[in-house]
Amino acid sequence: MINRSTPVALAAALLMAGCSLIPTYERPAAPVADQYAHGNASTSANAKAAAQIPWEAYFQDPRLQQLIRLSLENNRDLRVAALNIERAQAQYRITRADQFPSVDLGANASRAPNTTGSGDKYLNSFSVGLAVTSWELDFFGRIDSLKQAALAQYLATEEARRAAQTSLVASVANSWYTLLADEELLKISRDTLKTREESVKLAKLRFDTGVASELDYRQAVSLTEAARATLAQQQRQRSLDENALVLLLGQALPPDVSASISGQRLNDVADMPTIPSGLPSDLLTQRPDIRQAEQLLISANASIGAARAAFFPRIALTGQFGTASSELSGLFKSGSWGFSLAPSALLPIFDAGRNSAGLAVAKVERDVALAQYEKAIQTAFREVSDALDGQDLLNDQIKAQRAQLEAEQARLKLSDLRYSNGVASYLDLLDAQRSLFTLEQTTVQARLTQLLNQVQLYKALGGGWTESAVAAASGTASTSDNP
Repeated sequence: MINRSTPVALAAALLMAGCSLIPTYERPAAPVADQYAHGNASTSANAKAAAQIPWEAYFQDPRLQQLIRLSLENNRDLRVAALNIERAQAQYRITRADQFPSVDLGANASRAPNTTGSGDKYLNSFSVGLAVTSWELDFFGRIDSLKQAALAQYLATEEARRAAQTSLVASVANSWYTLLADEELLKISRDTLKTREESVKLAKLRFDTGVASELDYRQAVSLTEAARATLAQQQRQRSLDENALVLLLGQALPPDVSASISGQRLNDVADMPTIPSGLPSDLLTQRPDIRQAEQLLISANASIGAARAAFFPRIALTGQFGTASSELSGLFKSGSWGFSLAPSALLPIFDAGRNSAGLAVAKVERDVALAQYEKAIQTAFREVSDALDGQDLLNDQIKAQRAQLEAEQARLKLSDLRYSNGVASYLDLLDAQRSLFTLEQTTVQARLTQLLNQVQLYKALGGGWTESAVAAASGTASTSDNP
């Protein structure tokens, strides 16, 4: 039995429970400039931010869309990110359950010698009832702080999954355009090798007839073997790039997509839609990795509340309600029912500095999370700035290289004509061939860089994530404050 003052004390404790010692959280100021050096805050009144443009609308090539869908369904890294959410969700439920009492049904039977010297030789005891064991009344918010930390950890894993998808979508697009560039480079190398093999035959014929020197012939052979080596190198690189794409997809490249690559030129690939850069402050809400870092900061901040609460008393309640009797047949009879409540309080007095060290660790972890959050913002700012800086410069570079390519093509025709008429040396012709071959490859690489820059800008601005795609890939529910 309990005295009358106990319910009053318990009621007061319950009313005061939920007192939080968590420091007030305020979002830190972004440690970056207010504007991008070469940004375009908006392109039109109806312009959408990258985070609002689904990847299906940004990448309009049906083949690339097919590959991205396959990766969202089969990529193992994305699957692990989804499973991490389930784990964090379960961990949150475990922590939240500590706020409620655990009620157990217990039955007990004992038999011991009677040491009183009277009555039966042995004493029997039987009891059945419900028991609440050491239910901590969260007077100073320790458990609530741990719950808030676990919730923020759960939300951070949600953002990590979104960040994983944006990276995956961008990686698949990058691998696809790289594979197209490999195909075009292979075609250039094959055509060049075929032309040079014909040049070797012609040089050999001219050497055998005494029209040309052996030096001309050996130079033609050297240039041909160089083209053959370049072709072998590019074939190997194409295989490596295809293997990288297969890993992202989680399965082999579909045969119809693989067959469609042959003869593809990057100049035929349409540019992606223009997207506004917005302001650096927009990244705080548009980039999943920044939101993930902020949730981890919130979690670390909440852990300080739990560390502070460790300095105060822990109030726990143990209770029982059931029936007890010295005879098994006496259970559940009138008069055998009863209950007991036993509150307890534990106040730390001496712990050799354990609680102080725990609080210091929590504060340092909060400072670490803050630095990581600021670093995430700075990294995002740099990625966007790099992509924006490259837009106009890459356009100028490609225009200049295409003009140079036309000039080199004309130069090769003139060099061949002059050599055939004996006006120029064979060395001039070989130099024109080398220059054209190199410039053709450089032009393809420049176009690839331009396409990859557009992908990078889309990803850097938070594009590539949609709720429907994530749900389909993971099979889990959407984000909620109450998992």
